[in-house]
Amino acid sequence: MAEKIGIPRGTRDFLPEVMYRRQFIFNTLRDVFQKFGYEPLETPSMELLSVLTGKYGEEGDRLIFKILNSGDYKKEIAPADWEQSSALLATKLCEKALRYDLTVPFARVVATHKNELLLPFKRYQIQPVWRADNPQKGRYREFYQCDADVVGTKSLIVDAELIKLYEFAFQKLGLKKFTIHINHRGILSGIAEAIGTPERLTELCTILDKIDKIGIAKVLQELQSRNFSESSLEKLTPLLEQSINTGISLTQIAEFVENTEEGKRGINELTEVFKHLETFSVSCKRILFSPLLARGLNYYTGCIFEVTADEVIIGSIGGGGRYDNLTGVFGLPGISGVGISFGADRIYDVLQELNLFPEKCHTFTQVLITYFEAESLSAQISLLNSLRSAGICAEMFPEPIKLTKQFNYADKKQISHVCVIGETERQNNNVVIKNLKNGSQIVIGMKQAISYFQEVLYAQDISH
Repeated sequence: MAEKIGIPRGTRDFLPEVMYRRQFIFNTLRDVFQKFGYEPLETPSMELLSVLTGKYGEEGDRLIFKILNSGDYKKEIAPADWEQSSALLATKLCEKALRYDLTVPFARVVATHKNELLLPFKRYQIQPVWRADNPQKGRYREFYQCDADVVGTKSLIVDAELIKLYEFAFQKLGLKKFTIHINHRGILSGIAEAIGTPERLTELCTILDKIDKIGIAKVLQELQSRNFSESSLEKLTPLLEQSINTGISLTQIAEFVENTEEGKRGINELTEVFKHLETFSVSCKRILFSPLLARGLNYYTGCIFEVTADEVIIGSIGGGGRYDNLTGVFGLPGISGVGISFGADRIYDVLQELNLFPEKCHTFTQVLITYFEAESLSAQISLLNSLRSAGICAEMFPEPIKLTKQFNYADKKQISHVCVIGETERQNNNVVIKNLKNGSQIVIGMKQAISYFQEVLYAQDISH
C-alpha cells in the first residue's frame, strides 16, 4: 500500500509560476527598502524559547511553535514535573522555538551586536515565520514577513517616513486602493485609565484587537466574562460604537483621555506624526485614525500601524509600530525602535485576486535553443553560451525530439523566442529565430543574433 503523503496544514508548496510572482513581491520590496536606506539582515529560523515568550501577549505566546528537546526527555524530568501546566512543562521539554515574528529576533541582534552597529541602524529582513494558528484564507502557519525597522532614534520623523514607505511600496506593487490605520499605545493606555482599568491594559488590548473579527457585542461579552466592571463597560461602549459606526477624530478621542498622562502623550505624538506626513506628501485619503487598533503585542509603546486592502476582505496586509523598551529585556535599555512589516502571503492573495501581477514576472527564460540533430550540437551550445554571456536568459532543450514538441514546450513556458540551427543554417553559419509572440520568423547570422536579441528583448521590456 502506497504511503500517504501530504504537508502540514497551514503550509504550502510553491510551484514555479507562483514563485515568479512571489519573487516579484520580494524583489519589489527589497528594491524599495534599499531606496529608503535600509540594509539586509537574516536571523536563525529558531530562537531560544526564553527569547520569544512574554513578548506577544498571552494569546501570542500560545501560538509559538516549540521545538522538542532531543534525547530521552522522560528521564530528565522528575515525575512531579509532569503534573505541571502544559505551559510550565513546555519550558522543560523545549528550549528552542520557531520564530514568531522578525522584530523580537531583531531586538536580540541589536542587543547582541551593539558594538558592531552604527546607530541609527536601519535594517530590512525577508524571511519566513511560524505561528500555531488555525489555518484559513489569508492565515497560514508558515508565512513570510518583510520587515523594515530603525533603532537608535526617538525621532517621530522615522514613524512618518515608514508610513511613506508603505505608500511607496504598495504603489510599486500595483496596489492603488489601501488604507493605513494609525493609533498610539498611549491612547489605548488613556482609554484603559479613563474607564478605570489602567492595570489591565494588556488584557484590554488583546480583546479590543478582535473587534473587527467578532464585533462589538462579543467584545463586550468577553470583557464582561473577564470581570470588567459594569461602570467600565458603560464608559467604553459609546466609544466602541462611535469608532465602528461613524469614526472618531483625534480631537474627539483627546477629550476622552484628557485627564490621563499617557493619553495626552499619545495625542501629542500622533499630532506631530500627522504633521510630518503632510511634509512627506502622504495622501490623507490613505490614512485613517483608528483609536481601537491595538495589534495585541506587548512590546509596542508608541505609534501603531496596520494596512488593509480596500477591495479584498483578507485582514491586514501590513502592520507595525514603535517599541521603546524591547531591547531592554535583552540587557540593552534606552534603545528606541520603530518598524513595519509586510505580509507577503496576504499581499500575494490580494494581487492575485485583483489581477495585478505584471505579465513579465511569469517567466525568466527569453530564448529557447532547439536540439534535433547531433551535428548541430556544437553550434547550438556555442550560441547558448554567447547569449548567457550577453546577459540574455537562455536554455537549450536537452533531447533531440520533434521540433513541434520543443516549440510546444517553449509556448507553455511563455518563452518568447526560439532558435533553430539545422544543417542548412550550420553550413551558412546562420540561425532561424522565431518569435512566438507574433509568429514572425527571420534568418540571421550567428554573430548578429546576439545584438538582435539585445535590441528586441530590450524593446520588449520597455513595452511592459
